[in-house]
Amino acid sequence: MEAIKNVMVCVTQQKTCERLIKKGAELREKNGGDLYVIHVAKEGFNFLGKSKEGEALEYLFQKAKDYGANLTVVRAQNILETLKEFAEKNNIHIMVLGESYEHDKDSDIVVNLEKHLPEGIQLEIMPPKKK
Repeated sequence: MEAIKNVMVCVTQQKTCERLIKKGAELREKNGGDLYVIHVAKEGFNFLGKSKEGEALEYLFQKAKDYGANLTVVRAQNILETLKEFAEKNNIHIMVLGESYEHDKDSDIVVNLEKHLPEGIQLEIMPPKKK
C-alpha cells in the first residue's frame, strides 16, 4: 500500500486549466490524499475586472468542486513564496502545473519553483494541450 499523498494543482484563470485539475484528481485517487487547487494572482493585477476573467474564475470554482477540491485564490507579491508556503501548510507531496511558455530560465515559473520548493515534493508538469 502506498503512503497517502496530498496533491496541489496550480492554475491560472484560464478555462484550459481543467485538464490540470483532472490530472490532480487522478493522482489523488491513486494516492489517497486530499486535492488542493490554487490560483495566485500578483498583487495589483486586476483579475476580475473583465467579465471573461470572472467567468473563467467561476468555471474554475465549479471544476474544482466537480473533482472534489476547493479552489483557493490568493493575491500575493511573491508567487513562488506563496506556493511554497501553501504546499508546506497543506503537507503537499505532488504538485501539478502546466508547462511554462517562457524561454528565459529566469522567468520560467517551473524552473524557479523547482529551486524554491522543499525537498520531497514531486512536480508533475503537463505539456500544453494539443489542438
